[in-house]
Amino acid sequence: MNLDKLPHWLQPLVVSLGGLGLFVVAFLDSSVLSFPVINDLLVIQLSIWSPARMPYYALMATLGSVGGCVLLYFLARKGGEAMFRRRAGARAESIRAWMGRNGFTSVLATALLPPPTPFKIFVIAAGVFQVRLWSFTLALLIARGFRYFGEGYLAIRYGPAAIHYLAEHKLQLAVIALGIVLVSYLLSLLFLRQSPQGESR
Repeated sequence: MNLDKLPHWLQPLVVSLGGLGLFVVAFLDSSVLSFPVINDLLVIQLSIWSPARMPYYALMATLGSVGGCVLLYFLARKGGEAMFRRRAGARAESIRAWMGRNGFTSVLATALLPPPTPFKIFVIAAGVFQVRLWSFTLALLIARGFRYFGEGYLAIRYGPAAIHYLAEHKLQLAVIALGIVLVSYLLSLLFLRQSPQGESR
C-alpha cells in the first residue's frame, strides 16, 4: 500500500487498524490536516485485500470524512470568516452569494469531486454562512458515500486496475456525479430550501 503521503506516525495505525485507521485518516484529512487522494487509494487498496470488508472500509472513510467536515464547520462557525476569505481570495464574494442560495448543492457537488477541487473552502463557507447543519451533513453523507462505496466496488471488480479505471473514465464518472447533483438540487428546491437569511436551525 502506498502510504508515502501519510505522516510516519499514521502509517502503522492504518496498517494495524484497517477501517478504524482509515476513519482517523479521513477525519484528519477533512478537518485540520490534508492528505490529497490518500483516502481514495486506501479504500481501494484495503478493499482489494479484503473484498468482503469493502462496505466497512467505505463506511469508515465516509463517516471519518463527514466527522472531520463537521468539526471544520463548527470551527468556521465560531469565527472563521477571516480564514474563509484568506483561502477563497478573490472568489470569496461569489462563493458567499452561491452558498446563500445553494448551500446543500454546493457541499454535495464539491464533496463528490476529486482533488484539486477546493472542497474545504466550501466546508468553511458552510460554517461561516450558517448553512443548516442537517442539510450540510446530509449532502456530505450522500456525496462521500457515493464516492467511497463506488471506489470500493471498482476495487472489487477491477482489482489493482481500479485506479487506472478511475483515471481513464473521468468523463463518465463526472457525468454520473453531475446527474446526482442535478437530482439532489431539484430535491433541495422542494425539501431543503435555505431560509432567506441562510440561518441555521
